[in-house]
Amino acid sequence: VQLQAFGGGLVQAGGSLRVSCTASGRSPSNRVMAWFVQAPGKEREFVAAISWHDDVTDYRDSVKGRFTVSRDRGENTVDLQMSSLTPDDTAVYYCASGKLYDNIKHSQGDYDYWGQGTLVTVSS
Repeated sequence: VQLQAFGGGLVQAGGSLRVSCTASGRSPSNRVMAWFVQAPGKEREFVAAISWHDDVTDYRDSVKGRFTVSRDRGENTVDLQMSSLTPDDTAVYYCASGKLYDNIKHSQGDYDYWGQGTLVTVSS
């Protein structure tokens, strides 16, 4: 599986932005597609994920109500629509693919394919 993230950029606080991730190679069926973020000087953290086969989603608390993860099966693409952005959302956003378990995992170690990351900068 090859993952390619794109769509990052500079946005003002309060604004919206969408980042996307395209999966090529192995089909993402029976997989979970997730987004992680890594802010400067911080560890990579789980943000959101979607189960490819049944659209179950999961979010970390700080983005609930602001971020929406969705997928397009025809394009093998996963989108992360972000709104009400704050400077704390500034980070490199990585997409990842992992095996489907009983529930969506939040640990990096549960994801075995990663995209290269796309930078999102939120100005105050």
